[in-house]
Amino acid sequence: MTDTAILDNPLRAGLRLGRAPEPCTMVIFGATGDLTSRKLVPALYNLAREHRLPAGFSVVGFARRDWSDDYFRQELLDGINANSRSGAADPALWESFAQGISYHRSDFTNPEGYASLAERLNQIDEQRGTGGNRVFYLATPPDSYHDIIQNLGTHGLNHAPGNGWTRIIVEKPFGHDLESARALNQQLLSVFSEDQIYRIDHYLGKETVQNILVFRFGNGIFEPIWSRRYVDHVQITVAESIGVEDRGGYYDHSGATRDMIQNHLMQLLSLVAMEPPVAYDANAVRDEKVKVMRAIQPIAPEQLDNCTVRGQYTAGSVAGKPVQGYHSEKGVTPDSHTETYVALKLAIESWRWAGVPFYLRTGKCLPRRVSEIAVQFKAAPLMLFANGPTSDIEANALSIKIQPDEGITLKFNSKVPGQASQIRPVTMDFRYGTSFGVASPEAYERLLLDCLVGDGTLFTRRDEVETSWALLTPLLQAWQAGQGQPPQPYEAGTWGPHAADELLARDGRAWRRL
Repeated sequence: MTDTAILDNPLRAGLRLGRAPEPCTMVIFGATGDLTSRKLVPALYNLAREHRLPAGFSVVGFARRDWSDDYFRQELLDGINANSRSGAADPALWESFAQGISYHRSDFTNPEGYASLAERLNQIDEQRGTGGNRVFYLATPPDSYHDIIQNLGTHGLNHAPGNGWTRIIVEKPFGHDLESARALNQQLLSVFSEDQIYRIDHYLGKETVQNILVFRFGNGIFEPIWSRRYVDHVQITVAESIGVEDRGGYYDHSGATRDMIQNHLMQLLSLVAMEPPVAYDANAVRDEKVKVMRAIQPIAPEQLDNCTVRGQYTAGSVAGKPVQGYHSEKGVTPDSHTETYVALKLAIESWRWAGVPFYLRTGKCLPRRVSEIAVQFKAAPLMLFANGPTSDIEANALSIKIQPDEGITLKFNSKVPGQASQIRPVTMDFRYGTSFGVASPEAYERLLLDCLVGDGTLFTRRDEVETSWALLTPLLQAWQAGQGQPPQPYEAGTWGPHAADELLARDGRAWRRL
């Protein structure tokens, strides 16, 4: 079945159980890197463990290092033992899985390496019955994308032999700004068609993120109140407790807005705010997400201080461990103005959301690692309990917890048992682990399987990437030009600069305590 046929079939695209990929080969460019051993191959191993991979599934590592097949397999086995959610590899399963693993040494710029890769893939088709089906995974720094994509096209590897299919997975970042994102998309589309391209954002593979659409559109009680009539505001938080670690040089040219807002948080916002799609298939879902992004009102230069806050962490402690300030991190320039924290107030100019602010925040060296979407509902229109100690009643809130404790919590008010009229907020909690009794799969497991079956629903389409950059690039340019307040200092281990609290306080609101 072709990619188009799969995407045009809502039933097949919507199925989440028992999906059977066709036999295929995955070529991982940059196979000696951390991503491969820490995330990709453990995810593939767990899919094999759960009988999700097809017979004959093969992996070819493509990289510069002078490794043999056996050495490559051992490195991957070590990665599985250290990083797999299922623990150490089962010897019998690993032996079967490893039979399909091989290593192909070449520089990314060497045409001969791609010619010999084509020969090796044809041999694998014959020996393991993979039918010409190929997935190319770019697990490399973005500066290698150009050479890889160009060489794949030059050597005809963008088209599968016979009746096979070819797909390419591209890791974020998808560009550095709108211009570079367009350039990357143009290069990809000069070699591959859009339905062959899978831009991967691992956040979309998280179980709770996937559940947002089911929660909204699979339950009749929530969608009717999911609008400006009942919702006061929405908060989206992605907090990290770590600093930049050994990525100071990269991060200093990126910052929190490029690293987190443009992809993760914008994707979460679009899923929360989108209209119901006409069908649960890749293009219908992504059509609605793009409409949301296009409806977000751009932040004008004169509104920078009213709608944005930037911060940089200074020396402090997180979880009792001392943390040096951002300017002391390796690879960071001493006078850097790169933000390690950012908070935004966004307005969606649509019939559903007009007048409802969306507050986004993300940062490093915050007190804990937590990601949450919180929908704060409006207070009751008439306070019947206005006299006495019952007058301080909190508004209802629905929180979708993405990590670390995946689940959904609804807060409402209840009378405390007893003679006195006391009202107290209580919660109803749903947790994946306790409710289903099984561990959630890792995000890469879900996304790799989706690519193998040709389901692009949880991958980012070209217009999503460019629309998001079109919104944020003018903001980044304004900051670079010195407009708006510079990054405000915040001590490592706190929830960001005081200006972030003032951003909501001006509207009579406050950030949720996490």
